[in-house]
Amino acid sequence: MIGILIFIGISTVAVLAYMQHPKFGKAPSGKRLERIKQSPQYRDGKFQNTHYTPMVSEGYSMTKVTFDFIFRKFPRTKPIDEIPSVKTDLKSLPVSENVLIWFGHSSYFIQLNGTRFLVDPVFSGNASPIPGSNKSFIGTDIYSANDMPDIDYLLITHDHYDHLDYETIIKLKPKIKQVICGLGVGEHFEYWKFDPAQIIEKDWSEHILIRDDLTVHTAPARHFSGRGMKSNGTLWLSYILQTPDLKLYLGGDSGYDTHFAEIGKQFGGFDLALLDNGQYNPAWREIHLLPDEVLKAAKDLQTKRLLPIHSSKFKLGYHPWDEPLTSVTALNEEAHKTTLITPRIGDIVYLNDTEQTFTKWWESLD
Repeated sequence: MIGILIFIGISTVAVLAYMQHPKFGKAPSGKRLERIKQSPQYRDGKFQNTHYTPMVSEGYSMTKVTFDFIFRKFPRTKPIDEIPSVKTDLKSLPVSENVLIWFGHSSYFIQLNGTRFLVDPVFSGNASPIPGSNKSFIGTDIYSANDMPDIDYLLITHDHYDHLDYETIIKLKPKIKQVICGLGVGEHFEYWKFDPAQIIEKDWSEHILIRDDLTVHTAPARHFSGRGMKSNGTLWLSYILQTPDLKLYLGGDSGYDTHFAEIGKQFGGFDLALLDNGQYNPAWREIHLLPDEVLKAAKDLQTKRLLPIHSSKFKLGYHPWDEPLTSVTALNEEAHKTTLITPRIGDIVYLNDTEQTFTKWWESLD
């Protein structure tokens, strides 16, 4: 018994010591915390979704979810074959071209009206604060921070490790001009020695006027946040990039809710929406979209084209690795709901080309 207690004590001390690493970030304090407390989304000491959002859906239990995570084995959660990808020279792309390049999972690069955006970049090959614990799939790590051009605006949807990656951010730091993020997330960036003048923190339903021809809007999502022991101390959000000719919806992570229809009505539809489609489970459907809900959300948003993301790079759910793309494609073909675009990692998506087509690259891969 004494040996067990000693082991537990040593393990606890080791964990607490490791959690002092800068990668875990820092909780908001001081003036930043006072501003957070003024947010309509902040209630009872934490940020909350518009509607009640349990971490585990009705009919499931946290005990069962935890047991499955630790002990159960699920088939084909990781690919055996290499994921196909393309190495596009981002630095040589004419900045005047309106393009998008997806890097797998929820990381992507956008050039819009002469401005370069980078969204939720994760180039470290790991989606966890524990080294080597959630490695990226083979073939998905052909891009690094060195491949990025100077970034006008880094957009962070929320501070989970598969969206805000410390190692990547530190390597990108010299290239980042401004950071846009949700309330409280700026504390991480200041802790990582970013100039406070570089950081723009926003609540839902706010905007940043980049120029007369380009605006960044913030909008709700249905999710949660946190990098340490406490959850929901920082705000999660989605973004809208709007020009006179294009409207893009960048959904971040979100479960299905009324905000999609409200946003679609407010902006009169979109030319392209990027929606969370992967690493889902019926047990946590309130915080991630199932494939049929992805199409439902796309319809609510009134989008002309849909790019499903949050898949094909990391195993964070129990489904087969290719199920998100297989399912959403089949469901969309049955219902003919929207134009689905499915680029490989690194393919150039031309934002003004509504006729551009892509292959079902995941077919025949094991």
